Formats: sequence, structure tokens, C-alpha cells
Amino acid sequence: MSANDLGQSKPAPRPRSHTGILWLLGLGLILALAGNVYQFVRGEQIARNVELMKQSTQGQIAQLSNAAAATLEENQQRFEAMKKQLQETTATALRQAKSEVNRSSSQLSHSLEQKHREMAGKLADLKEDTDTRLDKVSKDLDQTGSDLKRVVGDLGVMSGDVATNSKELAELKQLGERNFFEFDLTKQKQPQKVGDIRLTLKKTDPKHNRYTLEVLADDRTIEKKDKTINEPVQLYVAGARQPYEIVVNQVKKNEIVGYLATPKVRLARGQATD
Repeated sequence: MSANDLGQSKPAPRPRSHTGILWLLGLGLILALAGNVYQFVRGEQIARNVELMKQSTQGQIAQLSNAAAATLEENQQRFEAMKKQLQETTATALRQAKSEVNRSSSQLSHSLEQKHREMAGKLADLKEDTDTRLDKVSKDLDQTGSDLKRVVGDLGVMSGDVATNSKELAELKQLGERNFFEFDLTKQKQPQKVGDIRLTLKKTDPKHNRYTLEVLADDRTIEKKDKTINEPVQLYVAGARQPYEIVVNQVKKNEIVGYLATPKVRLARGQATD
């Protein structure tokens, strides 16, 4: 073979290289198309996922909004109910308070009126009793055969005859005008029953013949402070037109000796005597 023949046979492989390139180009195009398809499919999937998420989020937002609206409505209803209950309670309390004030005012007015009537009656009785006693005293001034004395008591009422010792007390008992209850009272916490009242000795001053006494009568306690020996200590008791009289004849240390004089007849107010 000649050298020329060798030189002419070398360029023959070129058509193969073009075919490979075409294959490569086709393969690249296929890959590119496949990539585009994948990207498209992937984009569609992402878009669907985003849409699903959007719908889910909107649904949750709607649920939360409904729940919030329901809670707000429930709270509003509770507030209105509490407001109504508070108004009703306040109105009831005001009505009760007003009724109580009216009732208390009525009771106070009734009590004051009753006290006024009682005081007016006592003053009338006191005047009548004082006039009677003064008249009797004026008639008995010439009687000097007895040592018994009549003085004005601590309520300003002329007393009955006052005994200063046991002999004079015996004379009073013989007259039979009043009831007499002798006592020997010592200082102690519990009151001592004398007649139908109770007495409690609070303090004594033997040097000055003075004493302080508490008297329990008609469920009320009266203090007779710094009273002197043989002084008629007077008090009015329900049912008695004349006052009770306490006379102490001896004042010792933490002890007093005396007597209680009470009316023989006890009448209800307004009842006439024969």
C-alpha cells in the first residue's frame, strides 16, 4: 500500500463524532425536559400544599374567631346576669333598710309617747300624794306624843313616819299603815332580796354615816349614791301609787341595818279606792 493510500484513509471516523454529539445533545435535551417536568410537577405539588395550608389556616382562624365570639357572648350574658342580680339584691337591701328605719322610728315614737304618758301620770299622782301628805302633816303637827318623824325623801316626796330605832319601828308596825321588811345588808356581789325588790350594798362610810346602794326593781337597776342615815330613800314600783321607802338606821364597815316600807295596797293606775 502506498503512502497516499494511508493518508486518505485517516479522516473516515468523523461521522461517528457527530453522531455522539447528537446523542449527547438529545440526552441533555431529554434531561432538561425531564428536569422541567419535575420542576413543574414539584411546583404544582408545592402550590397544592400551600393552598391546603392556606385553607387549613383559614379554617382554624374561623374556628378561633367563632370560639372567641361564643366566649365573648357567654361572658356578656354572665355579666348581664350578675348585673341584674346585683341590682335586685341592692334594691331588696334598700327596701329592707327603709322598712327597718320606718319600723324603728314608729317604735321610738310609740315608746316616747308611752313614757310621756307614764311621766305625766306619775307627776299627777305625785302632786296628789304630796297634797294629801301635806294636808295630813298640817293636821298632825299638834301631835307631839311620839318620837316618829316625817321628812321629805330623796325624790322630793313627803315620807311616811320614819323610825330611827327598833322601838320606833315597832310603833310603825302597830299603826298598820304600811308593810315593813327589816334587813341587815352586807357588801357582796349577789343582791339580797328584801320584800319584792333586791338590794346590793356597794359602799359604806361609817365615819360620815353614808352609804351607796343599788336597787333592783321592775327589771331595772337604780343607784342610790351617798345616802345618809335615817334618810328616806324613795323609789316608785309598778302598781304602787306611793313610793317605796328604804331607811338605814346604822352604817357599819361594809354593812348597813335598816328597813323597807311599802304601801299596804297596790293598785293599777287609774283604779279608784273605796
